[in-house]
Amino acid sequence: MNIIYLHQYFITPSEPGGTRSYWIARELIKNGHQVTMITSSSTIEEKSKQIEVDGIKVIYIKEEYEQGMNLIKRLKAFLRFAIKSTVVSYKQQNIDLVIATSTPLTIGIPALILKWFKKTPYIFEVRDLWPEVPIQMGAINNKIIVMLTRFFEKNIYKNANFVVALSPGMQNGVIKYIPIEKTVMIPNMAKIDKFWPRESNINLMQELRLSENTFKVIHFGALGLANGIDKVLDTIELMNNNSTVEFIFIGGGSTEQQLQARCGHKGLKNVKFLGSFPMNLTSEIVNLCDVSLVSFKDLPILYTNSPNKLFDSLSAGKPIIVNSAGWTKDLVVQYNCGLYVNPNKPEELVDGIKYLQKNHEIRLQMGLNSRKLAEEKYDKAILSKQFLEVVNKIKN
Repeated sequence: MNIIYLHQYFITPSEPGGTRSYWIARELIKNGHQVTMITSSSTIEEKSKQIEVDGIKVIYIKEEYEQGMNLIKRLKAFLRFAIKSTVVSYKQQNIDLVIATSTPLTIGIPALILKWFKKTPYIFEVRDLWPEVPIQMGAINNKIIVMLTRFFEKNIYKNANFVVALSPGMQNGVIKYIPIEKTVMIPNMAKIDKFWPRESNINLMQELRLSENTFKVIHFGALGLANGIDKVLDTIELMNNNSTVEFIFIGGGSTEQQLQARCGHKGLKNVKFLGSFPMNLTSEIVNLCDVSLVSFKDLPILYTNSPNKLFDSLSAGKPIIVNSAGWTKDLVVQYNCGLYVNPNKPEELVDGIKYLQKNHEIRLQMGLNSRKLAEEKYDKAILSKQFLEVVNKIKN
């Protein structure tokens, strides 16, 4: 089939960020499909630019976007890309299928247009339950906008041939509107060949000015409002006099400068913000650490999350501390690959870190359990094939 793949923030392994669409596109190509990825870029000079990336035809559309944008600027960027990508998509010839992956929800606009006017089937992938996430976070509170966005969400699901949800909670949110038979749950992906346990890179540790003798807790990925890192800093403040523990943050986002300012104001010495890195260096840094922390703000809608960092932590063979009381809590507890702590009780995170620091054998076993789970259930090779099966159902 000739497939249009709509992803506003498509990332390759050479760039910082989530690469799920890249691996799915590669799997589709490997099985005889053609894939045209339509995405955005703020760095190209032209209005649009077409290149080939590992067999994927990628069309970049110029559109400015930054994590620090306010809601109005973000919505404008989302709508501008929706319009531009609709025009580009409509010009493509002999398209058999559209795959549209959120967020934002507006990525469904070009898919709907092609469905209505060209009868092209589409698969919609739900990475977050929009608009419920910004509604619960207080970013959208106008009753008319809430009503319109929920109406739009329902119509995207109803018109899709299949909806792929990235967690059980997301799937539950979708089946309020459509039969469960039209949905499938395919979570985020582990990458066992990109993150794996090995000897620590001491030269890199020295280059990053990390101590060789500390117990290292890492949080890698976005530092946005949804991640609730302010609560993690409450824990760091409680442990500021503990020179044996080091907290490491990789990634960026809208709260990064505020978090760094707080650390400076409070004189927190055992915390490092290292910035963003491509996947190969992120993997090396994660491997230097003892425990991975997956943090989210304490909101029921965020319990449905399916974070990349959790699955990369599984691949890396790390014990994982989660603070979201949803399916990620159930996962780490059921498979004994980590701990759950209440995000509103910083002393629980203190106790969890100290427990893992003192109990080497338990930490080692949790790491082995993590790696086994990544290899046997969540690796990209397994889950990309599951996505291919959904595509082939439409083909048949």
